[in-house]
Amino acid sequence: MRHFGHIPTAARQALFHQEPCEFTADSPARLLSAALGATLYSPATRPRLADDVLKQAGRGVVSMVLCLEDSIHDAEVEAAETNLVRQFADLAGRGVTTPLLFIRVREPGQISDLVGRLGDSIRLLSGFVLPKFTEERGTAFLEALTEAESACGRALYAMPVLESPELLHLETRTRTLTGIATAVDKYRDRVLALRLGVTDFCSAYGLRRSPDMTAYDVRIVAGVIADVVNVLGRADGSGFTITGPVWEYFRLQERMFKPQLRRSPFLEGRAEELRTALIEHDLDGLLREIELDRANGLLGKTCIHPSHVPPVHALSVVSHEEFSDAQDILRPERDGGGVLRSAYTNKMNEVKPHRAWAERTLLRAEVFGVAREDIGFVELLTAGLGA
Repeated sequence: MRHFGHIPTAARQALFHQEPCEFTADSPARLLSAALGATLYSPATRPRLADDVLKQAGRGVVSMVLCLEDSIHDAEVEAAETNLVRQFADLAGRGVTTPLLFIRVREPGQISDLVGRLGDSIRLLSGFVLPKFTEERGTAFLEALTEAESACGRALYAMPVLESPELLHLETRTRTLTGIATAVDKYRDRVLALRLGVTDFCSAYGLRRSPDMTAYDVRIVAGVIADVVNVLGRADGSGFTITGPVWEYFRLQERMFKPQLRRSPFLEGRAEELRTALIEHDLDGLLREIELDRANGLLGKTCIHPSHVPPVHALSVVSHEEFSDAQDILRPERDGGGVLRSAYTNKMNEVKPHRAWAERTLLRAEVFGVAREDIGFVELLTAGLGA
């Protein structure tokens, strides 16, 4: 699979200076964690789940979470588990390539139980999403994952969700973050990424952000994100990929504030129609939040609607300017440090302070590609939408 692999080869070549790489579920974890992109969640109760998975793969989705937790009613869990086993068998029988598939469980015991019930179709499973992760609760999940790996003979990844009240509350946040760091470091080889459960953070205070506001406009949430990145997202080798929070809106709402999407990038051709469509579906706020995610050290995003996937992927592509700067910074002759003017002659590149940024940028370039010099977000989004 590859990002933008669903569009015709000629169209992809016209967009990219460096095309996104191909990868599989067996690719190195460092590559997979960056390649997750827009991870689409789906309730495990859907009766045609196998068809849904393949349909979304055909639209550019490369990672999905099949949910047994908050997206379904408590009384539906047993039937949802049975449905999952049946749908995995269906997918395995078709012999087709699927996105990276993860199951979001409720309790540690579900991991070993599901691995046993999946049988040969376990080969389609990349791992499990672990809810409300703390050191105490999370360790039990990670131990269950390790035991399940031994039982099935296949490597399985964990994606802990950071969403517990202990993490949000100021008086317990430092202790909780330290405990989480200890737990995930012990199982570092199995932790693919950490996911932020911002909806649960808001719930603890009876809050819900409107489509005019990003997670970063809710100060109590922004503070938690900053602390999570501070402790768990460091670029010194101790950090993990941390993914952006879910965007809840996907249909027209009455707007209170002006649209946040500037007209200038959309002035050519039918692009103004695209701008209008994005605003009508409350996706201008999503676009701003994606940009703020990356500015705050997050990569990828939890998505609950297919319409959110193309914007996440389009804004994840490395621009030609970013790529040029990153390459210049990482040239072997620059190992001693120093300062140089950008090839675009519009900024300073300071080699030592910008090295970690450059390394992360080239990893993102590997999985999402590098746009041609004259290609911007609008063209990438239009291609991703199949417009």
